[in-house]
Amino acid sequence: MFAFMKQKPGFYKQVALLAAPIVLQNLITSALAMADTFMVGMLGEVPMAAVTLANIPLFALQMFIFGVQSGASVLVSQYWGKQEMESINRVLGVALWVVLTVSALFAGVLLVCPMEFLSLFGNEPEVIRLAAQYGSIAGLSYVCNAFTMMYVAAYRSMERPQLGLYILVGSMLVNTFLNWVFIFGRLGAPALGVRGAAVATLTARVLEVSIVVLHMMRNRFFRIHLHLLLRPGMDMTRRFLKYGGLVVCNETMWGLGTSIFPTIMGHMAGSTEILAAYTIAGNMEKIVMVASFGLASTAAIIIGREIGAGRQDKLLDVGKALNTLAVVCGVVLGGLLLTFVRFAAPAWVYPLFHLSPGAAAVASMMMGIMALSMPLKDFNTVNIVGVLRGGGDVKAATLIDIGPLWLAAIPYAALCGLTLKTSVFWVYMSFPLEQVVKFFVGIRRLYSGRWVRDLTRA
Repeated sequence: MFAFMKQKPGFYKQVALLAAPIVLQNLITSALAMADTFMVGMLGEVPMAAVTLANIPLFALQMFIFGVQSGASVLVSQYWGKQEMESINRVLGVALWVVLTVSALFAGVLLVCPMEFLSLFGNEPEVIRLAAQYGSIAGLSYVCNAFTMMYVAAYRSMERPQLGLYILVGSMLVNTFLNWVFIFGRLGAPALGVRGAAVATLTARVLEVSIVVLHMMRNRFFRIHLHLLLRPGMDMTRRFLKYGGLVVCNETMWGLGTSIFPTIMGHMAGSTEILAAYTIAGNMEKIVMVASFGLASTAAIIIGREIGAGRQDKLLDVGKALNTLAVVCGVVLGGLLLTFVRFAAPAWVYPLFHLSPGAAAVASMMMGIMALSMPLKDFNTVNIVGVLRGGGDVKAATLIDIGPLWLAAIPYAALCGLTLKTSVFWVYMSFPLEQVVKFFVGIRRLYSGRWVRDLTRA
């Protein structure tokens, strides 16, 4: 029954070597993001809800950047299998043009009219005012982050994931330290509150860009050709838009869709408590999802490389093996999350964040549902983002990822939260509903075998 788990010698060692730096990077950055949330939470529920509100549109931008990064990775991994370094330069050039243009426009909107823009996502004037203070500065940081993530993605797709670990972990450590300085006014700095959190983030992102530029100038493994970055050519632009554009659409629509849930919650009764709880639950989800995202990135790298090199005969079994590993991770981490919700969170975490009893109850409910649905979510993440997308089946992967979200989960959440005025429990049940639909559609596509495609052919 599980014969596909028997892979060629060294396969699982290779998976571990590729996944470990990615998992460690995501774990450290998620843990430090939790520390950031804790520091903002020490200011009270209203500042924490304000940062959550500001991050609703910023999360959509982050998903756009991740989409371009993922689309570039699909092409880079296949060109890496062919050892076409000039083509990788061109892919990176197209990706940089796209993300820098969009993130700069987004930052401009938040800089010029933050109050008007962020009022679309909430109804509490004080929360919106603080959110505008944060968002007008934090938006600029995404321009820098977009530049860094494209370069890191190219290296990761060429089986060098350690670079992202070093750069992003260093940046997050600086970010956390500066949060302590600027939020609370330590070491002689003024106490800036939520604005200080944004200043710390922007400073850390500028540091990232400085490190990347220095690395570009000094590394010998992947030579950057500036003329190819600035003028990647229409052929590569068309190829990127045809294949990478679908991935960008996928992640952007997923980010926009996911942003609708806190927007719905932000218009419910007791929205401040709900958004504070959603912030805690969201940060915990990032921590427990690091293994599946690491496996998904590893799956995309391995499968894309094998397709580019012309070794496609065993890829279905490879996909099944990686998806099975994802389910195992989901079971283990889901169990640990349930233990955390039952024992650690009420005793230590909620008091640290100064959560009210109502907000603490909502946070426990959200994380409990999250833990029980984690095996399904981990499977879907690796299957869609890693196996199907890495195999070049970007159209099907896009439909499977965003179809259940927009056609099932969002209408259900809006019906419960805005029309029927139910409790937040029934709104949050839209998350496992989405995962169930994705699982049945995704596993059918996996077993069809029609997801293996070489995107680098003329």
